[in-house]
Amino acid sequence: MAMDPKESLIEYPSEFPIKVMGPTHDDFASTIHDVVLAHDPSFHMGKMEARPSGKGNYTGLTVVVVATSREMLDKLYTELSSHPMVKIVL
Repeated sequence: MAMDPKESLIEYPSEFPIKVMGPTHDDFASTIHDVVLAHDPSFHMGKMEARPSGKGNYTGLTVVVVATSREMLDKLYTELSSHPMVKIVL
């Protein structure tokens, strides 16, 4: 069911943080950067913060995107969620 744009709690465009977690890998941050960049051409590494888990087995990334629409966010979440390096997207 499509949501009426007037009912959205987000005003577009706006900066929107997304948390992405996956197993620690040398290419994790650069891979996620490339996925996000395809949806937000203004995205750059300065808008990404990385935090390792306590034991270092997982890495959590917070990426701040410029959300231009609900559709853009949905497509980005879908692509991130289905990526083989990603375990969780919040």
